[in-house]
Amino acid sequence: MSDEIKFLSVAEAVGIVGAIQEEEDIQRKDKRILTVYSADDKELCWFDFEEVMAEIGDVPQADRQEAVQDYVLAHIPDWVLEL
Repeated sequence: MSDEIKFLSVAEAVGIVGAIQEEEDIQRKDKRILTVYSADDKELCWFDFEEVMAEIGDVPQADRQEAVQDYVLAHIPDWVLEL
């Protein structure tokens, strides 16, 4: 069995993602997460906010929200389809 994470295509992700919300991690009060919800408000997965920001790099503030959204949509694991 492979431990390699497989991601949905961006088109598939766009079809199921309803919202990406920045929230406080309930287990670690000093951390932020990005929770991904389906169109019917079902929690699909989450991303560590700091890790995503490190991945997108030095993006101008005006473009940051779109860069985060693009990153998340390109990294939705395929196992969310089984939820």
